[in-house]
Amino acid sequence: MTSVNDIRSAFLDFYAGRGHEKVQSAPLVPQNDPTLMFVNAGMVPFKNVFTGAEQRDYSRATSSQKCVRAGGKHNDLDNVGYTARHHTFFEMLGNFSFGDYFKEEAIESAWTLVTKEFGLDPAKLFVTIYHTDDEAAGLWKKIAGFGDDRIIRIATSDNFWSMGDTGPCGPCSEIFYDHGAHIPGGPPGSPDEDGDRFIEIWNLVFMQFERHEGGKQTDLPKPSIDTGMGLERISAVLQGVHDNYDIDLFRTLIEASSDLTGKPADGEFTAAHRVVADHLRASSFLIADGVSPSNEGRGYVLRRIMRRAMRYAHHLGAKEPLLARLAPVLRQEMGNHFPELHRASSLIEQTLRSEEEKFHSLLDRGLKILAEETAGMSKGDKLPGETAFKLYDTFGFPLDLTQDALRREGFGVDEDGFAKAMDAQRAAARASWAGSGEEATDKVWFDIRAEAGPTEFIGYVHTDAEGIVKAIVRGGEIVTEAGEGDEVEFVVNQTPFYAESGGQTGDTGMAYTDNGAEIEVTSLRKRAGVLHGHGGRIVKGSLAQGEAVRLVIDTERRNAIRANHSGTHLVHRALRNVLGDHVTQKGSLVLPDRFRFDFSHNAPLNDDEIERIETEVNRVIRQNDAAETRILPYDDAVEAGAMALFGEKYDDDVRVLSMGRDLEDARRPYSMELCGGTHVSRTGDVALFTIVNEGGVAAGIRRIEAMTGEGARQYLKDEARNARRAADALKTTPGELADRARALADERRRLEREVTELRKKIALGGGSANGAAPSEAEDIGGIKFVGRVLDGVPAKELRGMVDEAKSKLGEGVAAFIAVNDGKAAITIGVTEELSKTLSAVELVRAGAEAIGGKGGGGRPDMAQAGGPNGAEAAKAIDAIRAAIG
Repeated sequence: MTSVNDIRSAFLDFYAGRGHEKVQSAPLVPQNDPTLMFVNAGMVPFKNVFTGAEQRDYSRATSSQKCVRAGGKHNDLDNVGYTARHHTFFEMLGNFSFGDYFKEEAIESAWTLVTKEFGLDPAKLFVTIYHTDDEAAGLWKKIAGFGDDRIIRIATSDNFWSMGDTGPCGPCSEIFYDHGAHIPGGPPGSPDEDGDRFIEIWNLVFMQFERHEGGKQTDLPKPSIDTGMGLERISAVLQGVHDNYDIDLFRTLIEASSDLTGKPADGEFTAAHRVVADHLRASSFLIADGVSPSNEGRGYVLRRIMRRAMRYAHHLGAKEPLLARLAPVLRQEMGNHFPELHRASSLIEQTLRSEEEKFHSLLDRGLKILAEETAGMSKGDKLPGETAFKLYDTFGFPLDLTQDALRREGFGVDEDGFAKAMDAQRAAARASWAGSGEEATDKVWFDIRAEAGPTEFIGYVHTDAEGIVKAIVRGGEIVTEAGEGDEVEFVVNQTPFYAESGGQTGDTGMAYTDNGAEIEVTSLRKRAGVLHGHGGRIVKGSLAQGEAVRLVIDTERRNAIRANHSGTHLVHRALRNVLGDHVTQKGSLVLPDRFRFDFSHNAPLNDDEIERIETEVNRVIRQNDAAETRILPYDDAVEAGAMALFGEKYDDDVRVLSMGRDLEDARRPYSMELCGGTHVSRTGDVALFTIVNEGGVAAGIRRIEAMTGEGARQYLKDEARNARRAADALKTTPGELADRARALADERRRLEREVTELRKKIALGGGSANGAAPSEAEDIGGIKFVGRVLDGVPAKELRGMVDEAKSKLGEGVAAFIAVNDGKAAITIGVTEELSKTLSAVELVRAGAEAIGGKGGGGRPDMAQAGGPNGAEAAKAIDAIRAAIG
């Protein structure tokens, strides 16, 4: 048992053999905790189970949970690469008891695993306990044979765990491994405990109390167990190394990095290779779980991780994107246990490559900015801290990279200023982070779920059905009856109404009771995971718990939604066929009249690509093949080729939708995806598909807005009508409209050029107006001067007029003022040799003052200004004359 994969399997198999349910790792984006940015501990996916808000069909479980600590309170990012045990991504092995076994079995199984299954020398093991937990001390003596010298009592919160200020809590017992006297450090609780000799490998949490407001604690009716063992730490112990980065998984990644860069794995570049290996893991798993690099939230943290890795890749001298080339190595090492690495392989590599290419561009820009900022500095000067922080925050320059670049020039950095800017940014980030994860489910819905059980959805085949009212919620409170005019949300035992989920909007319709009540159902929401909350208003009569209701959905609206939802699946396949396998769904919204579909891609779609996508989807629609739905175990569905959305949480059994025949191999379905939404019976029911808009929504994310069915027909009909109207107005046919429009546009541009040339001739050779200078150049103290006031001439044309006047003057000054809508714009040009002694900027400021303007700007040979008082333009010319003289 030498490899990381062997150790993970051995742990899970050990607990599975003791009746624990093997639970797959949850996605890194929390599903049930709005306070977390990422899942950062093995117990997070079980939080609602521990609090009693959620029930599962097992009472003991084991898992190897993916975790990330790189943002918010749990942030290890800056330490990674420089210590033996800091990671952004890590796996937490754990076993859990939800009111089943408690301390004795937890300690006994842990001791058996580490000493017998893993074969660790008991003489190298120590444990800590909470200082008052005599029960745990007695069990360690009984089970492990430890004396008091091997059981260390800790009186701090390090050995007392709590879920929050209130709620479940309890003492901990940590198992430590002694790496030997040759490594500095003392046992836990000693002055030297921060050394690396004694390393915690496992934490056993004994969840036995309930903490109430005010700090009072009472015994939990069902004490529970939550444990966490870092896979990387225990692997280091079992492989006989002291450093996590020396385990087989990391050595493989580091050696691959060394091979690709030509830099040795150890020595000067040790930290750089470690950063690249660690951050590759975090980046790849976050991308696989649906996170995209961006400038806010989770995407911002991902981008920071990636750019930190890319900075070190740059330090290693990588000329080509390094992380993308290492991704297949990671997939080979971890893909067997985490198949999402295989499913998302194209997306991971494309995202890594795109971000790394973008980073190289930013790096070049950052170095240019650094050169500009230091252009006026002298040796010994310091770059302002705010500028250094801007380079860090915007361009990914760490402080040490900026310092290194400046040190060669003899400059320093204001480190205090940098620290202040960093603190201000962190404070702003904390203030803006208002929670994450899915919306926290109110306790009231878990209470209803516990009492009523899940709602059975029968809407795949029925649009009209009866149900029994199991609960009514009004104003956030459970009531037994509600009357006319009340806004309520009610739950029934079965319903044909689809609840808003997976981007598909919920059904609407009516509910009727035998006593004549009518309820307008305006929204359907998923509650507590398995309940359908029918939201709406009682328009007639009253509704009571326990009575029967007839539920009737708006079928015309449902049919439109089904067509659009099926359209998202077809366009997803078409996008991948036309653009490449890197395309994956990043979100959707399915409405009755249209749908939008977000997908990963780094460039706008051109006309040809849009045409190919529309053509392909409509070809499949015309096949009119029956849509096939199967319920399969998740692993079987993915193995069969069904596409799953990265980061989405699926049940053990999933609904697999297949539509159409592949256009190259008719034996395969065109589209096969996991989806619980409602869909058409045949592809022909989609009827028609058209894209109405395409654009970007975020870095690397594009959005298509499209229509199907009657909506698409009406849209195209309106477009055709508008084309006919435009053609009639231009005296042509719709088929020749584009050519006619281009010809008119060309003609307009030609006429505009002619008008501009005529204006120049008038300005340079025409008579005076509004007190403008005479047509011939004046002589002011030996300087030739041409000044004009031009009514109705666009200000943008003045520059060209001034340039031409300068060329005709040979040497002198040209000043033109355009007056439009009562406002004036001045442009002044001074010929090159003369501009060394007479500045256009000074002249334009003199003119601007006369028209009520403030200042002006430009270069000594060309300057511009404006003012609100066009009536005084002639005075401005006089002011310019005076300034010349």
